[in-house]
Amino acid sequence: MSAPTPLQEAEATWHHLAGVVFPWDVTRCLELALLKTFCVPSISALLDRTGEFTQRPRKRYDDTGLMVAELLRHGVDSEAGAAVIARMNRIHGHYAISNDDFLYVLSTFVAEPIRWLGRYGWRGLTPLEQEHLFNFWRAVGQRMGISAIPETLAELMALNQRVEGQVFTQAPTNRRVADATLAMLLADWPAPLRPALHRLLAALLDRQTAGSLGWPVAPGWLQQLMLAGLRLRSRAAAAAAALAQGLGHQPRARFYSQRPTPSYGASFRLEQLGPPALLQSLNQPGRRPRAADGGADSGRSEGA
Repeated sequence: MSAPTPLQEAEATWHHLAGVVFPWDVTRCLELALLKTFCVPSISALLDRTGEFTQRPRKRYDDTGLMVAELLRHGVDSEAGAAVIARMNRIHGHYAISNDDFLYVLSTFVAEPIRWLGRYGWRGLTPLEQEHLFNFWRAVGQRMGISAIPETLAELMALNQRVEGQVFTQAPTNRRVADATLAMLLADWPAPLRPALHRLLAALLDRQTAGSLGWPVAPGWLQQLMLAGLRLRSRAAAAAAALAQGLGHQPRARFYSQRPTPSYGASFRLEQLGPPALLQSLNQPGRRPRAADGGADSGRSEGA
């Protein structure tokens, strides 16, 4: 039996971490990554123009979560993973998206899990786990046709920090898309609690991110309260998992795509994912979308 490739090792690591060890945390940090992409005006302007986040935030959120989960669950080059990447390429081939925007979105899928788990998790990621995370998403980006992907984790993290320091800026579309997304995330909570929950969620954002979204910066005491609360939650979850394992209950992987979603119920089909206005075109075999900057003819796709 041949030894696993570096990509297969990375896939196995992140299948376990995202599905078993940190399923709640990975979902939360990818939500934070999503919010950060709205701080780039060129990204928020496109999302605002398509209306997918302002008019159908729940479907757009579920579509993103399901595709990311399927990649983590099955692997990049599996039949399911390849189908997800092909679907993303076809969807985003309808829009003019710059390679720089692709690169930043890709970088958030690496940077935010590292930062989140280092700050809020019961433990941070080891250097090897970080390297596997980078290798996983670099492989995804390569199969999307994204060019100039950094060769190392350090270079990708530097790119992420450079964009956040130089490109993040306030824009009306940033706030519109972020407000619509936040309203969707809080929709299941009683209305009187939503302002307080908004303030709690804002406490997860640094000054630059909050300012770029047009949201008030949370006071330091509230940020510390959130830090303590999330660390406590993570340690309690880890203790409960260890107790269950000690009692002979083996943990099972739990991915977003294995749970019911508000948009699709108990199950979904890949053909359902994407903007409603494009579904008929997307689901026609052999059809390719029109060429665009970052379109299907260049093999590119916006980050999952």
